[in-house]
Amino acid sequence: MKETYSVNDKSKEEEENPIKNAIDEYLKSVQYEQQLTSNTGKAYKNDLKKYRLYLQKKEITNLEDIKSQDIENFLAGLSKSHESPTTVAHYLTAIKNFHKFLLKNDYLKKDVSLLIERPKLRKRIPKTLSYTEVDRLLDIPLDTIFDYRNKAMLELLYGTGLRITELISLTFQDIDFENCVLRVYGKGRKERIVPLGDYALNAIQSYLEYRPQLIKKNQSDYLFLNNHGKPITRQGVFKMLKKLLDEKGIKTNASPHTLRHSYATHLLEGGADLRAIQELLGHQDISTTKIYTHVSNKQVEEDYQKYHPRSDEGGK
Repeated sequence: MKETYSVNDKSKEEEENPIKNAIDEYLKSVQYEQQLTSNTGKAYKNDLKKYRLYLQKKEITNLEDIKSQDIENFLAGLSKSHESPTTVAHYLTAIKNFHKFLLKNDYLKKDVSLLIERPKLRKRIPKTLSYTEVDRLLDIPLDTIFDYRNKAMLELLYGTGLRITELISLTFQDIDFENCVLRVYGKGRKERIVPLGDYALNAIQSYLEYRPQLIKKNQSDYLFLNNHGKPITRQGVFKMLKKLLDEKGIKTNASPHTLRHSYATHLLEGGADLRAIQELLGHQDISTTKIYTHVSNKQVEEDYQKYHPRSDEGGK
């Protein structure tokens, strides 16, 4: 007689899997302690699920049976399936953090992921908009409530370097009009204070005069609303930006993050200190901020080649 399994049998089998239980505990822990964004939480969950299923396929169901070689083989398999080094690095980060949790909470006496090296990543120079392109993008005729809202959002993105998640999470309580600053909650709910320039302040104040038109049934503390009176989404901001870029003939595949890159690059080119830019962006590590020095150096090199009489192009 053919052996069958019911849904309940499967659930019981999963409940008895120590690796799955430990992963569930870890995910609950980081969600509570680090206040991960929903996207980061989903990424950790998906990465560790794939890791667990790999171990299960190798008939490894106990934490004590996991070896360093198992992790390395899993990562090698990802590379063979044409996953990028960046993606493999994300998987390894999730795995390393998970094993660190296992050691810290006495699940295991040894962290087998400790000595596994991360794949070497080629640092990509972030795309930025030129000063002229920024001016064109922000030159929005103010005819409708959505024009006022869109201008306020873009002035904030370029004028403060906010991440898109930080932008759509803003509430009235986060804006201090008297002191011209913004309270921002970044990754891990880490708070930072960002100065607001006149352009951003004026754009927000103008938008707020018309914002009541967007409110439908319920009041909302969120600053930026969609046409249904609900907080605007990431997708909504991306769609708005793409439409504006097309309308203004700015031929670049820019995203809201491009404005953050432009903010940092233009600050650096204007003489701002790298440490100050690090604080403004909310980077934990200065090495993350240093990428903007490469952007600036690239522009210097291009300008030299174009304008200096002794360069290859300038002498022509």
